[in-house]
Parts: sequence; structure tokens; C-alpha cells
Amino acid sequence: MTSANGTRGKVILAGAGPGDPELMTLKTFRYLKEADVIITDRLVSQELFPETIKKGAVILYAGKQRGKDESTSQKTINELLVEHALQNKLVLRLKGGDVSFFSNIFDELKTLVEHNIPYEIIPGVTAGSGAAAFAGIPLTARGYATSVRFLTCYDPDAIGADLWNELATTDDTLVFYMSSEKLRTMVTNLLLNKISSDKGLAIIEQATTPFQKVYIYTLTEFAERETMKFASPTMVIIGRVVGLHEQFKWMENSPGNENYFYDLEKLSST
Repeated sequence: MTSANGTRGKVILAGAGPGDPELMTLKTFRYLKEADVIITDRLVSQELFPETIKKGAVILYAGKQRGKDESTSQKTINELLVEHALQNKLVLRLKGGDVSFFSNIFDELKTLVEHNIPYEIIPGVTAGSGAAAFAGIPLTARGYATSVRFLTCYDPDAIGADLWNELATTDDTLVFYMSSEKLRTMVTNLLLNKISSDKGLAIIEQATTPFQKVYIYTLTEFAERETMKFASPTMVIIGRVVGLHEQFKWMENSPGNENYFYDLEKLSST
């Protein structure tokens, strides 16, 4: 499949950071001003649009939101990349956080290679490190942890008994993406595997945005609470380093309950 004149544009796969638009890299910001087409995830700050982009550029919202029918399928996103690149356009595929952390860059890369479309990959600040920094939690503080693991637990049943035991006993800091809906099951499994009582639980809503909120619990305290629902996106940090939050926090919780990122259902109705 080629364009009518045999030319191809280029696709830039770039991370926009975890929310705060000032955490975007200068390189991604430059491409944001140069791109002909911008295909953006939901978890990208709307403060970047439309003033930053060049005149005539097209913004395509291709967000995904768990449980929402309005979510854009990966197949559709792949097709959009190919369609516009084959029109000899510069396409910026803008993703929240970093493109290599729990995103579908693998599918998009395979599509671009299959169609022989030039591309470039630009890293970004991933949500795990952004959330930790804005919560004042150093992930590998000396004497508290020597390693950090980035994980997801949207399907707890996919984690076997041996791994639950290993996660409960490790001294690594555990950072969970896309896991807040299954958090109670996670905590229960860790407690059943006798996780140390000196490991804390940090739940960080809408990290790095003006609406950030940080909740700190022991795992036992959280297990005894009524079911809680958290704003999307939410990051979860488990480990001894959570105990440093009170000492090093530099940002107060937002007093309101606003959503910083656009809701797909509301966007589709406008």
C-alpha cells in the first residue's frame, strides 16, 4: 500500500508526560508545533491545544477509557497513522506519559514497519516517576528500597500464587499502573502473603495536575475501609518509601473533585 505519488510522510511516536504540560520534552513540543496531524490520547493535557499547534493542523482524539464505548480501537488508530502518513504528512502520535510504558506502541510500530513508513520515537516522563515526584516519594531512597518495579494489575487472576508471594516479600518499590479498580483484590492478596507491616500504600489521583490527590494508608487500613472509587488516571505505589511522603511532600491535595483529562463520553456528545 503506497500513496498515489509514492511518497510517505513520517510518524512521531511521542510521550507527552503524565499531565503537567511543562513536563513535555522540548523535542516533542517542537514536533507539536510542526505536525500536520496530531493523534492524541485522552491522558494528554488539553492546555497544549489549540494555541500551540500550527495553523491548519488537524487534531484527532483517539482516546481510550476503560469501560467506555467511545474508546477508539487500536485498529482504528493504526489505520489513521497509515492513512495520514501516506498523504505525505508529518503525523504526531501523542501519548500520555512515556510511549514505552504500558502503551500500545508495539502494535503501532508493527503497523508502521509493515507499511514502510518512517518513524521516530521520543520518550517522555512516565506516570510512575511523575506521580512519585509530585507526591514527594523517592522510589529508591537509600535504606528503603534498592529497586523499583513498574507493574499493572488490571487482571489479578493473571498473577499466580507464587508471584503474589514474591511481590509481598520483595524489598522493591512496587508501582502499579491501571490498577485502581482492582486495588482491593491486590491488597487482599498481599496481606494473605504476609506483606511487611512497614510497607505503605500511596494512591495518587491525576498526578502532576492541579487536581492531584494523594491518599496514604497502611495496607491493613485500606483493607478495612469501605470500597473507594478513584479518578482516572490513578497510580498506586507500595513499599517502605511511601512512609517518606509526609516528610517530603511539597504539593497539597486539590480541594475539589474536578477532572483534568477529558471524558470520552462528554467529548463524543459535543
